[in-house]
Amino acid sequence: MERWDGTRVRDRAGDLAALLTDTVASGASVGFLAPLGHAAAVAWWRERAQTAAAGRLAVWAALDPLDRVTGTVGLACPDKPNSRHRAELVKLMVHRSARGQGLGRRLLTTAEQAAAADGRTLLHLDTETGSPAEGLYRSAGWTEAGTIPDYAVSPAGVLRPTTLYYKRLGR
Repeated sequence: MERWDGTRVRDRAGDLAALLTDTVASGASVGFLAPLGHAAAVAWWRERAQTAAAGRLAVWAALDPLDRVTGTVGLACPDKPNSRHRAELVKLMVHRSARGQGLGRRLLTTAEQAAAADGRTLLHLDTETGSPAEGLYRSAGWTEAGTIPDYAVSPAGVLRPTTLYYKRLGR
């Protein structure tokens, strides 16, 4: 697991895009509709590189022995004075070829530990209701805060609810 700065995110945008397109193609609701083209995914990651360079996004990447990106997770950090104690967990993705091996849990733990080391005491996220990700978050001690109906369109184009979760750190 490596934390990548804005330069590394920009330089590896193509590899991150391959992970993103695979994630969307597998049906995961991470904000995009299928089919997601590689060029659009690269452009999206290049925008995230700027956010990471500005210090508002922390990105970790997992690599396989051939240096391919197999997973990623991010922490979006608010810039307002009254919210510097929290962060949003964003874009936890694991390539289909690496699923079922504990990588999602390792990415989640890495982000949680980094947030705590940075003085964050509260994390939050949203995920598609009924998705496999919910089991991961619940088993890692995240608390369900509620569900919003018709929150986002799935990759297949269907309105789906989202469930909000939070986790207090250091307690």
